[in-house]
Amino acid sequence: MVIVGAGPTGLTAAALLARYGVEHVVLERWESVFPQPRAVHLDDEVYRILGRLGLAEEFAAISWHCHGLRLLDPDMRVLAEFRRAPGTGRHGYPRANMFDQPGLERLLRDGLKIAVRGNTEVTGIVQDGTGPVRVEVTDRLTGERETIHADYVLGCDGANSLTRQAIGASMRDLKFEQRWLVADIATTADLGEWEGVHQVCDPGRAATYMRIGKTRYRWEFRLLPGENGDDFHDRDRLHRLIAPWTKDVPADELDVVRVAEYTFRAQVADRWRDRRVFLLGDAAHLTPPFVGQGMGAGMRDAVNLAWKLAGVLGATLPEQALDTYEAEREPHARAMIRMAKLVGTAMTEGGRFGDLLRRMLAPRLALVPGLSRHVLDSETPPLRRSGLVMRPRLRRSLAGRLCPNAVLDGGRRFDDVAAGRFAVVTTIAPTEPERTAIEECGAVLITTCRPDELHHWLRAGRTRAAVVRPDGTVLSTSNSLSQLCLHLPRSTVRSNVAPTP
Repeated sequence: MVIVGAGPTGLTAAALLARYGVEHVVLERWESVFPQPRAVHLDDEVYRILGRLGLAEEFAAISWHCHGLRLLDPDMRVLAEFRRAPGTGRHGYPRANMFDQPGLERLLRDGLKIAVRGNTEVTGIVQDGTGPVRVEVTDRLTGERETIHADYVLGCDGANSLTRQAIGASMRDLKFEQRWLVADIATTADLGEWEGVHQVCDPGRAATYMRIGKTRYRWEFRLLPGENGDDFHDRDRLHRLIAPWTKDVPADELDVVRVAEYTFRAQVADRWRDRRVFLLGDAAHLTPPFVGQGMGAGMRDAVNLAWKLAGVLGATLPEQALDTYEAEREPHARAMIRMAKLVGTAMTEGGRFGDLLRRMLAPRLALVPGLSRHVLDSETPPLRRSGLVMRPRLRRSLAGRLCPNAVLDGGRRFDDVAAGRFAVVTTIAPTEPERTAIEECGAVLITTCRPDELHHWLRAGRTRAAVVRPDGTVLSTSNSLSQLCLHLPRSTVRSNVAPTP
């Protein structure tokens, strides 16, 4: 298998495929980790992915906890504040985490020993429908050309994806485009600011501030007509923008890591697959940054697809299982893009009327019962119905949602016990034939009882048993364990990572 692109999406796919014993090669046009900072936030769902890869402690050492969100008016007065409680969420990790993307990529490469062929430019991807995919590559140092044959190709090659072009897909515009200045600053000075995201709701110059590490800070400012990113390479001009936060910190104590112009867009590919070639991450969707879900969406793509590919290659899943990738991920990505558009528009648009409305309503938002929890809740929408998500049409169900990474007997969490396999979670004591059927499928059986978290989760979902897929998503639920076993694949994907003892 060939993975094009060694960003977080491609590296996550590579790590997961390796755990399922799938041979692959990662091709990257840059020599090593791309040094410029880009993504800076991931939630506990995505942190959970790093946990499955065994990198939770290592990521904790390079990340910074975010305390919540403040809405500020153009005069930097607090309109509303949503504080995030300390501790972990349903997935077993902090709900909002800031980081430096090059550091995360180095962690993925080094911590998981992922081999990447750097300085390798993919110049063509060809498939005739009868055999392996041909991937044409050129060594950027020597000019030497080579053809690699692959059972499947994963295009994790970003917004300007050659893979997307190769399969004839195009981006659909979801009607959002804004030009922003992004500035990353390093300093050992203490800015003395609240340790959460500051969102300046100013239709004249919307801005965002956040601390992303012990000595690292990120500012984003909406560019005005006639401005461009190069204008702010002038340090005095840049410092005037960030002065409300840096105050009297001398300019020579503020090290400019990067100043760049970005155009924030909302787009999704019109198709994510052509036979044996798939699109993942920014190659398939572009999300405005207002809810911090762009990079995480790509890593969710990788988690969704990797176990399905492993199952098809190992003949434990039918080839049709791959049809569920786009069916599940495209609506989910689109929903997150809509949310980001809504938040961005609410914070930055509307002119004077919008500014007046925000001044009137924002101070009252934190008083609305349940709203603060909703604003800070990291739970994303459930996956839609597919061949691997058996959601009833006329009632709510746990199917399509993530199973909590709950603490089980002995202190282990769900993910440690499931270890990349299918799992059956139930409040019903299984009969011997039911236990045998589950074991013969290679799945793990988790029987839960009061008052633990999984028991409460099942009861809240009005069911007594659930089949959980290797990616943590609920496949189906039932009040009959025997009936549920009928939905369990007879041969399941098996991870080469042993359960935690």
